[in-house]
Amino acid sequence: MPLPKDLIRISPTTWELPVTFKKGMLVPARIIASEKLINAMEDAVFEQAANVACLSGITGYSYCMPDGHWGYGFPIGGLAAMDPERGVISPGGIGFDINCGMRLVLTNLTEEEVRPRLHDLVNRLFSRIPTGVGCHGTLKVKESEFRHIAEQGSRWCLKKGYAVAEDLELTEEGGCFTGGDSAKVSNKAIERGLEQLGTLGSGNHYCEIQVARPENVLDQKIARSFGITIPNQVVIMFHCGSRGFGHQIATDYLQRFLKVMGPKYGLSVTDRELACAPFRSPEGQDYYAAMKCAVNMAFANRQMILHRIREVFSDIFHRDPFDLGLRMLYDVAHNTAKLERHLIDGAPRELLVHRKGATRSLGPGSPELPACYRESGQPVIIGGSMETGSYLLSGMTGSNATFATTAHGSGRTMSRHQAKKLFRGDRLQQQLEQRGIYIMTDSLGGLAEEAGGAYKDIDEVAAVTELAGLSKRIVKLLPMGNIKG
Repeated sequence: MPLPKDLIRISPTTWELPVTFKKGMLVPARIIASEKLINAMEDAVFEQAANVACLSGITGYSYCMPDGHWGYGFPIGGLAAMDPERGVISPGGIGFDINCGMRLVLTNLTEEEVRPRLHDLVNRLFSRIPTGVGCHGTLKVKESEFRHIAEQGSRWCLKKGYAVAEDLELTEEGGCFTGGDSAKVSNKAIERGLEQLGTLGSGNHYCEIQVARPENVLDQKIARSFGITIPNQVVIMFHCGSRGFGHQIATDYLQRFLKVMGPKYGLSVTDRELACAPFRSPEGQDYYAAMKCAVNMAFANRQMILHRIREVFSDIFHRDPFDLGLRMLYDVAHNTAKLERHLIDGAPRELLVHRKGATRSLGPGSPELPACYRESGQPVIIGGSMETGSYLLSGMTGSNATFATTAHGSGRTMSRHQAKKLFRGDRLQQQLEQRGIYIMTDSLGGLAEEAGGAYKDIDEVAAVTELAGLSKRIVKLLPMGNIKG
């Protein structure tokens, strides 16, 4: 597909659509990409980034990260910072899977120690961490307890013995967005979330045993500061969010915003998937409080999964999980909106930052980081496909230009429907096992959707984020075993 004729390359990694590209644009749209990645982007990415640039109160630029592809309303990889006093909040800028995010866990085990027990570990993880559409977790709580979880996030897990204090210190915002109000959440959403704590779900969600080989450690000093200290060290990465609970909250408020957006507030959007409300309006504040509940449920969900991982490794190796070095490295969200302070024209301003398939990436020295990461910058976790590996990176000061944001994954190159036509899940599973990657899945069709060939080149995406000054590559992590929905 030819690129839009208005697209201007303003640096080796930044492309810009001026406000003349589409009627109603308030700011230019910028896409972070190499020539290879920009030429592979769908037309919809340019249209959606331009649509976002039309939203009331947008500040600076509408951005799309190098893993960008079509999404609901915003492109996946989309980023917009809004003036909270005159701008809007849009569920399409956060996604249905609110606080979908990544968690990386260290071990002090090596590939040589784990490989002989890999099948046992993957099989046991698959039995202990429910996967698939609509799956239910093993933790049963009453509605009143679930409402506490939605307001407290990982803090609830700590009180109940499913976390240690360090887990919360190494989670974005301590594992709780303050201000969550479960009174703003529908009964239907509560009902959907009630039995989903500690579950992965389906789609591109996974839990993966990975290895950091010496040749893939790209910055020894920062890798050591992150806890990657021994050759062929094994780590565990997982990716999931707020499940049906967050999906229902997004659905409820999209419908509510569509009813008031024009008649009550005189707002119009170029795409109804960008339904929104003024951030300071009663409807905007209600959604923000409900969204925080989904954020907190997702933090608790990932914490419960970590608890199960610790149990499984302890059972298999007959040792205490902390003797096995099962410590958090970091947990970071990539589907949220949050009030943050950023420098605009040299002066600090509070902005409502929407990240939709985009990761916060604080550079060295940020006071918002745990003390152990202030020198290196924030750990950034970019998940790739189960075939090609993933990256651990660190935030760079250049990310100030993108409101401290970088990519979140590889980014799809084709739809799930197309992938299922091109790949067969059973063959893929066999081929991967021959390559030393053991996979358990709830759905072979779902496995085909996640084939490596359905994604962009993760090496290219990670390299572009570094070249753009957003996040520095520290370690490439290769898959050994994986459970998928």
